[in-house]
Amino acid sequence: MSEKKLIYYPALLPLLTGWLDYLRTEKRVSVHTYEAYERDLSGFFAFLTEHLARSPTQSDLQNLQTTDFRSFLARKRRDGLSPASVARTLSALRAFFKFLRHNDILHNEAINAINSPKLPPRLPKSLDESSAKKSLANIGEFATETWVGDRDIAVLTLLYGCGLRISEALNLNRSDLPDGDMLKVMGKRNKERMVPMLPVVRAAIEKYMASCPYNLPMEGPLFIGVQRKRLNARMIQLAMQKVREILGLPPSATPHALRHSFATHLLTAGGDLRTIQELLGHASLATTQHYTDVDTAYLMEVYNNTHPGVPPK
Repeated sequence: MSEKKLIYYPALLPLLTGWLDYLRTEKRVSVHTYEAYERDLSGFFAFLTEHLARSPTQSDLQNLQTTDFRSFLARKRRDGLSPASVARTLSALRAFFKFLRHNDILHNEAINAINSPKLPPRLPKSLDESSAKKSLANIGEFATETWVGDRDIAVLTLLYGCGLRISEALNLNRSDLPDGDMLKVMGKRNKERMVPMLPVVRAAIEKYMASCPYNLPMEGPLFIGVQRKRLNARMIQLAMQKVREILGLPPSATPHALRHSFATHLLTAGGDLRTIQELLGHASLATTQHYTDVDTAYLMEVYNNTHPGVPPK
């Protein structure tokens, strides 16, 4: 949060800058999350200024009641925020007050008595195998240059063939390409994982590298744009948009949908849920369950067939 914004809450400047520094340097949250939390806290303190009819102080934070927090969230709903956005705002407030508590700055337990809005389950949408393969086959047709088409094919092949997030694929350097068949990927919060690199994935990348007219230094980005800088995800998203329009695919057919498709198609073919969890880089099995739209019956079958305490059938 800029000091220009914080000047309206001078008593809270040390608390807010300390928390934001913590998010950036220790939690290493994404830029998107950082900026969202900035906006959420800015909105909260703007509300408090109006609610209290003065600039809020540290003592005010200490003495806030559940009714104060509920009034703020109700205001957000009246302003048209969706339940998901309200839930994220509440998460930001909880994180801020947790930071203050852990650093013994102030303690306010009222925030923990507020329930998050009920959200409908959000299941990711995947493409069927035919649509996924057609997307890979057609995306190169819309490129202005052959090497750009080869590049776009290579990126989508990484997403579908290795289950990478688009950010993970575009953050690869040339030196990250393995000599063997296992690719080291840097995921969220700098968590590394190993994923198999199928021959078709390596072939797509090598074709792109051979056709690229520019030098690709070993420590430089693997995928570059026409300006010779690291490729921006937006370029792949726009290319995928053209593909889904020509193929008549739904709006959910995005580059990220290919990662969903990787997981779903592996599971359909009999892949183990725990293995898929590792390949995707999920910290929780529950996340993988939602990712692949696994129902409770399947989970129980996995449990009954694998748990050491369950007698074999």
